[in-house]
Amino acid sequence: MLADPLAPLLELADVQDALGDAREAVDAAMRHRALRRQGGAVAAEISLRSAVASAALAGYAHEREQVRAGVVTEPVVQGCLRVAAALPSLVDTWPKAPRQVLARLDVLASRGSVPAAELGHPVSGPDVGPRLDALASLVAGGTSAPPLVLAAVVHGELLALQPFVGAPGVVARAAARLTLMSSGFDPRGLIAPEVGHLARQPEYVGAAGAFATGTPDGVRSWLRHCALAVSLGAAELTSVAEQTWTAPQA
Repeated sequence: MLADPLAPLLELADVQDALGDAREAVDAAMRHRALRRQGGAVAAEISLRSAVASAALAGYAHEREQVRAGVVTEPVVQGCLRVAAALPSLVDTWPKAPRQVLARLDVLASRGSVPAAELGHPVSGPDVGPRLDALASLVAGGTSAPPLVLAAVVHGELLALQPFVGAPGVVARAAARLTLMSSGFDPRGLIAPEVGHLARQPEYVGAAGAFATGTPDGVRSWLRHCALAVSLGAAELTSVAEQTWTAPQA
């Protein structure tokens, strides 16, 4: 039996504690009473906030209320909205055909930003195909690592590889979120790690760069950052749920 390629990551200092803290934060947020009665409204708001945060991380920051009002027509922002809206429909396909889903995410994210002929096609390069294949193998069941670890590796590897011309960061963040959804960690897509990444953007950039070095310390810093981003996403869910909650009338 082949060794699990991600198993050693669980032995890195403080990673298990960070994963546990994130799991506890998500579990607590998921118990909010608003999710039983206003779950659809909460999910729609989280989708909007994830899209706005992902666009900001890509360098296209806009006020959330302007995006909500539909007055922001910038292509990357519109791409982030399309991606966020499409995630639920891609959950089942993601572990079965990861490369197909990545291509679809790029089309959604980059339409209007790059020539149509380049949409959904990975860039050329000696490492791109093999590394995408290796990543797809992990997503398709090649590891038994916790979902948050796999999501962080998917995210970090796609950021490092930059396999698409248009908005590779948007694709990377969406793929990470899909991993959490398809694994059952966040089946309803109620956690927006993008909000956490944006709240700690300098750390996000630095930790992603550290992950790309492949060193144990670099990978450790990225895993801890991703766990914290999920915890912050859980806090955002609680905030949205509180704002959405209306007590049932007697």
